[in-house]
Parts: sequence; structure tokens; C-alpha cells
Amino acid sequence: MAVEAHRETMGFQAEVKKLLDLMIHSLYSNKEIFLRELISNASDAIDHLRFAMLSDAGLHEDDAELHIRVSYDKEARTVTISDNGIGMTRDEVVENIGTIAKSGTNEFFQSLTGDQQKDASLIGQFGVGFYSSFVVADRVTLVTRKAGEPSDQGVRWESEGHGEYVLETIDKPGRGTDVILHLRPDEDEFLDGYRLREIVKKYSDHITVPILMPAEGEEAQGDERINRASALWTRSRSDLTAEDYNEFYKHLTLDVDEPLAYVHSRMEGTHEYILLLYIPEHAPFDLWNRERRHGIKLYVRRVFIMDGSEQLMPSYLRFVRGVVDSNDLPLNVSREILQQNRLVDNMRSSAVKKVLGVLNDLSTKEPEKYATFWKEFGRTLKEGLAEDHANQETLAKLLRFASTQNAGDEQNVSLEDYIGRMKPGQEKIFFITADSYAAAKDSPLLEIFKKKGVEVLLLSDPVDYLFGTELHEFNGKPLQSVVKGAIDLSKVEDEPGTEKQQEEPQPSANEIDALIERLKKALGEQVADVRVTTRLTTSPACLVVGEYDIDPSLQRILKAVGQSVPSMKPILEINPTHAIIRRIKDEENEQRFGDWANVLYDQSVLSMGEQLENPVRFVSRLNDLLAHL
Repeated sequence: MAVEAHRETMGFQAEVKKLLDLMIHSLYSNKEIFLRELISNASDAIDHLRFAMLSDAGLHEDDAELHIRVSYDKEARTVTISDNGIGMTRDEVVENIGTIAKSGTNEFFQSLTGDQQKDASLIGQFGVGFYSSFVVADRVTLVTRKAGEPSDQGVRWESEGHGEYVLETIDKPGRGTDVILHLRPDEDEFLDGYRLREIVKKYSDHITVPILMPAEGEEAQGDERINRASALWTRSRSDLTAEDYNEFYKHLTLDVDEPLAYVHSRMEGTHEYILLLYIPEHAPFDLWNRERRHGIKLYVRRVFIMDGSEQLMPSYLRFVRGVVDSNDLPLNVSREILQQNRLVDNMRSSAVKKVLGVLNDLSTKEPEKYATFWKEFGRTLKEGLAEDHANQETLAKLLRFASTQNAGDEQNVSLEDYIGRMKPGQEKIFFITADSYAAAKDSPLLEIFKKKGVEVLLLSDPVDYLFGTELHEFNGKPLQSVVKGAIDLSKVEDEPGTEKQQEEPQPSANEIDALIERLKKALGEQVADVRVTTRLTTSPACLVVGEYDIDPSLQRILKAVGQSVPSMKPILEINPTHAIIRRIKDEENEQRFGDWANVLYDQSVLSMGEQLENPVRFVSRLNDLLAHL
């Protein structure tokens, strides 16, 4: 160590050299956050001064207007971040800047895992965000003086981030700290006032102290404040109006419309954090890009950390916009660390419950607004049945469907509405999935339900296959697809008038048994079984699947995306009173009987929305049968 009057050159510890190399080459891939780190440090220094002045008012030194100032010098190629906060003594500079942290160098490196992303989070925990300066600067100068110390007790610290730093006692008139970054040759973008403003507004707009920059323009003079200097979400709800919330939403999202609803909540106790979450009125253009995450902004102590973290809001709520501000997370928290953090899990759980609570309030108190929400985001919300089993019951109450009770395809029937209209003797909630609303509404599988006046939910969104596979009951009522298993509506009375219709005579039990055996033989491996239907009243036949088989609509989706689907044979159900069934019962020509059986099968395939393997053969058989009528 070389010593000159109040000036000394000190060598970094080997571990600190390693840290600097880690910081410069590995941990900070997003260069612009150096400004966030330094402004955050400056804000902390001002917070410390505010606290100290509570017991010593003289520390303000006739400079009571607390602020942070960002400036740049193109000729000198420097960016300077200044504050008039608490400042540091010489010993504090050595302790806070010259070493990793109070916790100790060795302790820090004992915590390193070898995973760069995980190690990055430790930087914030050990308080060395300052070293992010060396990402953009090849030399950093720090000038500081502790509030209340004589002006000749200022300290100048300088380093090129290699093996040593220089420490010098100097005269500094004002308290606080200046960090001067001597930029690397390829970092010219940070010598632009508009670029620096952009970064400040992106990361530090809601730092509660004014951030100043020299005014731009030919006639500009002095400094101008470039941040709002007020974190709206930290203010009491009683101090805010609906207009305040709406204006902040527009600033946050750049949406020209007001939100449908919002929730503002402060959580206190073991952990402290604030939630301010909005439900937009309109879906963004990229709502269905599940990889696009930009809804929730994460702040730590009012400092912006990251955008759109999936750890703070599940994918099915990706339309939610807002802010989560934690007092407990480290500033350098990474996405990877968020995945393994209990506090983040608690914040996420709370945020989800708050959002679902807002939606429940809309659905019960403002149904028109909820109808707007459902039209824009209903399909997205349905994804939650598979993603969020913990809140499945709450989600089920929020779902809306088209049904056979509706005059059109509007999805406005809730499961609670459905249960309230269930017929005496009806024990299940029935639904059908199809490729379109028209296909669901006109399916022959609904014939018995229409006769009985039993409501059926009509599902035609691609995501609707989740409904039957993820939700098995609601309020104690089992759910059943009309395409699966046996249907028993024997306890439900027919709709008035339908029982008076003249029914065709039904073949005897022996005749039906014989017909079924002939159909099984003719269709062979195409079907798992042939049986008498309980679904059909006017159609001759239909195809269904077993109670535990995959719904045909889901099978189609899985095949379309290249997924392998277990081989499952359908069940052919026949309506013995239909003229075609009675006709083929007496067909003695086995070849022609086989053609009838296959035509019935192929017609049933088409009515399910499936494609025939051999349409030409179907047409040929049908033409041949018609020719012999």
C-alpha cells in the first residue's frame, strides 16, 4: 500500500477481483440497469438522511430540497449520478465500496452456487449493486461527504475495476455522493439525454425523491424533474380517487380506455408488499401469445425490477395489468430466484385471490361489466381449470356458457344458473363439446334432452375440452358429457306435449338382440360395442365413447397438434324405432346388410364432426343402397 498525504492506493482482495469479473462478464446482461442500481443507492442514501434528521435537524446543512441528479458530458464521456443524501465517511467508503459487504467476502463466495443466474441474486443481498457501474465504465470515480462532517472531510474513491482502487481525502462543499462513470468506448448510447431519460422513466419513475436532469433544448435552462416522484400504489386508498387510479392505469399500460376494475391492497405482517392490479376492458392483440409476458411490473422498495414476471401471475390471468411492490425481496432478484422464493409464492397466491375476488364482485354486482370481461377474456380464464387447481371452485363459478336454453350462441349461463333450472329427477350437469356452436346445438345426441327439456351446455371453444377433463362436479352435482357413457333420464318427465306423439313400434327384445349381433359382425373392429340408445329419438344411430375414454373433440385437438392418442373404439348406439333400423332388421342379403351397417357408422362419424377415412367408399355404398330401394 502506497501512502501520500491523505491519499492511498489499496489493493482489492482476490475475492473482490473475482466479483468484479463476475459482474462485468456474467451477471449483468442488461447493461442499462446500472442506472437503476445507482439511482436506487442514491434514493437509499436520501432515506437514511431523512431518518437521521429526525434526531438531528442540522444535518440538512441549509440544503433541505432532497433530490437525485443525473447528468452527462459528451466531451469527457462521463455520466454522473449525484444525490444530497447522507453521504459517507472515509471508513464507510472502505467498508461499503471497497469490500463486498458487511457480511464479509468469504461468506459471500461460500454462498455462490456456480449457477450464474442464481449467483446474481446474491449480489443484491450482499449490497454491491454499485459494481454494476463497471458494466459500462472502464473507470469509476466516487466523491462523497457525510452529512454533518466538515467540508474538508470529503472522500474521493476511484478504480478501473482491476486490482486496486485509490482513496483520497478532499474538500467537498455539499453533503452526499457523486458517482462519475467514465464510459467505455462502445457505450455512446448513454451519452444521450433522451436515452437516459427513457431508462429513468422505465426503472425509477416512482422513486419518491425528484430525479433531475439538465433541461434539453436551445432555450432550456437549469434542471427539470423527469420522474413523478410519487409511487401512487404506496399512498392510502382513502387519499386516491377513481380518476387517480384510472390515470395511473393509462400511464402504466398506455391504454386509452379506462380499466373495467382494479384492486389496491397492502399486505402487512411477516412480509410487506403492495398490490395494485387492473382488469382491462379490451384484450391486447397478443393475448394468445402465451410466451409474451408484460402484465405485472415487479418493484422492490419502489425500484422497478422486471416486467411481466410469470411467477407473479399465472398464465391464465396474463391479461391482468398492474404493480407488485415488495419490501423484502433483494433488488437483484432474478426470474430464476423468483421460482424458488416462498415470499413470491405468497405474493402470487394473494394476487390471484384478489383478482378472482374482483371478478366475482363484477359477476354478482355488475353483470354488464362482467359480460364485457367474459367476451374479451373468458377463453383465457377457462385455462385456469387446468393451471390452478387450488382456485378451481372459484373459477368454476366465474365460467359462462352457451346452452340449449339460449336463443343464440351468447355465453351467459353460469353453472349456478344451470343448477337452478335443473329438472326434477335430473342428477347431473350435462354438456357437449364440438368444433362449432352450430355442430353442438344440432347434434343428434341432444334429441332425448330436447324431449325431456333438460338443459345442455354447448361448448365450442378450443379450450373447452378442459371443462370435462379438469372439472368433475360443481356444488355436489356431477358433470357428464353427452358423448360419453350411458345416459339415464328415466327419472325426468317428458316436456308437456312430447309424450303424446305417436311412437313407431319397437322390435321385440329377441329381434333387437339378433340385430345387434349382426351389426357387431358387420362392423367388426371398427366398434367396441353396439347397443340400444337412450339418447336418440329421431335419428337412426350415433357414436359415443366409454365413460372413461377421451372425449372425441379432445382426441381431434390432440391429433391436430401431433400428440399420440391411445386407440379407442367408439360404441354404436341404434334407435330401434327408426324406419331405417326396422328396415335393415329384415334385410336378408348379408352384403347389403353390411353396406347398411357401414353407412350408419359413417353417418354417425360425420355427425360427430369427424372426417371419413374413405369418403368415396361411403358415397358408393350409399348410392348402391338407394338404387335398390
